[in-house]
Amino acid sequence: MPDCLLNLIPAAAVTILAFAVARAKRAPLWAEAFRRLRRNRLARGALAVMCLYGMVGFLDSLSWRDAQAAPKRTVIDRLFQRSPERTYSAPLATETTGEPVSHPLQGKHVLGTDGVGEDTLYLTLKGCRTALIIGGLTSLIVTPLALLFGMLAGYFGKRVDDAVQYVYTVLDSMPWILLLIALLMVMGRGLVQLCIALGITSWVGLCRLARGETLKHRDRDYVRAARALGLGHGRILLCHILPNLLPVVIISVTLGFSELVLSEAVLTYLQLGVQAGVGSWGNMIDAARMELAREPVIWWNLLSASTALFILVLAFNVFGDALRDAIDPRLRSS
Repeated sequence: MPDCLLNLIPAAAVTILAFAVARAKRAPLWAEAFRRLRRNRLARGALAVMCLYGMVGFLDSLSWRDAQAAPKRTVIDRLFQRSPERTYSAPLATETTGEPVSHPLQGKHVLGTDGVGEDTLYLTLKGCRTALIIGGLTSLIVTPLALLFGMLAGYFGKRVDDAVQYVYTVLDSMPWILLLIALLMVMGRGLVQLCIALGITSWVGLCRLARGETLKHRDRDYVRAARALGLGHGRILLCHILPNLLPVVIISVTLGFSELVLSEAVLTYLQLGVQAGVGSWGNMIDAARMELAREPVIWWNLLSASTALFILVLAFNVFGDALRDAIDPRLRSS
């Protein structure tokens, strides 16, 4: 997939989420939920952190060439436009660390540099775009697939339900890591291939949730009234049942986003994720794991990538929990 299309994925995910939020705010349930969220300082802080990561990913998606033959460079690339150092340097150091004889650095590096002299802060910021693409593109694959099969199984029942349950039961019975390895061996390593593989292995949970919620709604009075008025099955599913599934779907996608970001880091560490050279926290962790045995210990690359990953995952989990509590008053924290 071309880089220009990959750059559109975070924007598309944000646009779809904003559209869903704008539509949902018209409903009394969501209006009350937004009022509760505005009063939750922790949720507002988590949302601010998510927006900050999104802004960094957006800046790393804006790229252009200075000349026709020159490679494209993003805004983040231009902000850190300097020659690489000779080798490792500690945070805020003025000399190199990984050489028998230290050499002065060409500039200041707040988080130090790695073995090839690249700024650690620059590499950490480059990982934001990859994390957002992994979470955004995979969510765009998982959500429609899970909703389609889950709603069909719950609404029609009988043979359709049996077929869907058979498919996701077989899929869920396979070890996910072995299935991912098999898919990536067939499709090859890459950002898009990783998103497709994660999408194929991650839709089962949301599908079960959608099926269960559809089973609860299909025999309610408003659905029976819609059938009595002669509405088709497709219109009932899209216009009546789907809007009632949006609260649980949005919560599930929000909480699942952090799991997808963690999966990318784990798979890249196992040499199954994105290629080497792509800005990724998994690549940073993989490159830094052997440096912990050096003397002196090279710890800042690992700490920087792990901290950035931890903060993003924590922000999504905190916001997802707050959103769940805001939508369902019975789950509000005491």
